[in-house]
Amino acid sequence: MTHFRREAVALYAGDMATAKKTAKKTAKKTVKEAVKKAPKKAAKKSAAPAKSTAPLGPYTPVVRAGDWVIVSGQLGVVEGKIVSGGVAKQTAQAVVNLKAQLASAGCNIHDVKKTLCFLTDMDTFATFNTAYVAGFDGSRPARSTIGVASLPFGGAVEIEAWAFKPLR
Repeated sequence: MTHFRREAVALYAGDMATAKKTAKKTAKKTVKEAVKKAPKKAAKKSAAPAKSTAPLGPYTPVVRAGDWVIVSGQLGVVEGKIVSGGVAKQTAQAVVNLKAQLASAGCNIHDVKKTLCFLTDMDTFATFNTAYVAGFDGSRPARSTIGVASLPFGGAVEIEAWAFKPLR
């Protein structure tokens, strides 16, 4: 039985503790596999500013809605691959990618008023916070951080942002 099926069976049976344990185990396994597959070259490139690239799925990476600029969730990816180095490196790269998307709409990190962050392992929250604070250059937007079973491409971190940048 797969981890996902065990999680669903546990949830159906009302066994939340087993469901959470299975989800966490699955997420850790997925992240480890993705990190192993990611080229070492990507980790070196993560310090370089990312260009605003095409999305990795069927969505719009950044949208303006009046005075608001909404940036879809950014993963710690370079050239379509999750960076190696765990949560710290993935968070740093996700912020670099976020900044590139903001710049494409004429915004910067200080225009961000709200972020929604996803972690596949809430035990990495402190590591995530350290990298997040470093990347936000003193800016402290409102934030929600949610633990999830998994993220696209085996990522461990995803950051979505809402920036306020009046048109006039």
